[in-house]
Amino acid sequence: MLEVLRGKAHKYGANVDTDVIIPGVFLKETDPKKLAQHAMEGIDPEFPKRVRPGDFVVAGRNFGCGSSREHAPIALKHCGVRAVLAPSFARIFYRNAVDGGHLLPVEIDDDTYHRIQPMDDLEIDLTTGRVTNLTRGETYGINPFPSLILKIIEAGGLLHYSPKEHIETVR
Repeated sequence: MLEVLRGKAHKYGANVDTDVIIPGVFLKETDPKKLAQHAMEGIDPEFPKRVRPGDFVVAGRNFGCGSSREHAPIALKHCGVRAVLAPSFARIFYRNAVDGGHLLPVEIDDDTYHRIQPMDDLEIDLTTGRVTNLTRGETYGINPFPSLILKIIEAGGLLHYSPKEHIETVR
């Protein structure tokens, strides 16, 4: 069952790459809590102090581009981020976020990105496919998740997903 998520928006521009989400010097770190202390350090060193559990990153196009780093969604999740809202994602970041059960990559349109401002209070209802900006009194649509991705999200990641159930529903 999908839940309604609520948190504050932490806004960034386009092409936020994995090198700024979690800089390379921390890639030997295996403790997710220590990774979280350095989340977004390459672009916003104060981010881990400002973010609260359940908050959202709102970013421009191509979020998570660059190196294939499983560390990036792990660092964001353990910092408290529940979802990233962006018009598009680098495919490897998208799959790392979904498959690891770390955080939700929510696709929004460019206009929605421009309307959301830093620290706006947002509510995301994945069941209805809506983002409500409680600060501005506005509602926006989100791109629905493909059915297989939704099943993986609902399972809590690829390791908890049963392909047998999916194969039987496709027949």
